[in-house]
Amino acid sequence: MNFKPIKKFAFRFFIVLLFIIALGYIIPSKVISPIAINDVTDIDAESFWFYPWGKSIVHKGIDIFCDSGTNIIAPATGMVISKGYGSISGNYVYILGAKWRTYYFAHMDTCFVSTTNFVTKGTIIGKVGTTGNAKNKPSHLHYAIETIIPYFWLYDAKAIQGWKKMFYLNPNVYFNFEKEY
Repeated sequence: MNFKPIKKFAFRFFIVLLFIIALGYIIPSKVISPIAINDVTDIDAESFWFYPWGKSIVHKGIDIFCDSGTNIIAPATGMVISKGYGSISGNYVYILGAKWRTYYFAHMDTCFVSTTNFVTKGTIIGKVGTTGNAKNKPSHLHYAIETIIPYFWLYDAKAIQGWKKMFYLNPNVYFNFEKEY
């Protein structure tokens, strides 16, 4: 059997895949805050990777407190890859942006976007609420930044679920209140 055509196809597929991955990293992305600074009443910056945290064991994002109905804005340009409702997250949205990062928003009262929508940085994507396990708690946005391709240097053998840290970026590092909406 002649495997030459299969090897040639596999090589070309690998090159195209590497090109697509590299392209995702060279697209510039300056992330902004998902809530305008004048609307924020408090940020629980210490909640990133806080343990213990209910069914999820560790808190993989931060909570941004503000009034119910406050606008949630896209912190980066990207595509909505998931939208739905979960018993813990309530109404949630995932946006895939540059550098193969996803931006996750939970406990939303209202979502204005649908899966496969393309959003630009600053687009209003929904409203803050208390859905999911945030019911009967102060209104807030649970905000997380994840990476599809692991950052191996973030592995933390001493942390609870430390291997997952390769996929979760601390939103406090990427917070940017330079531009208000």
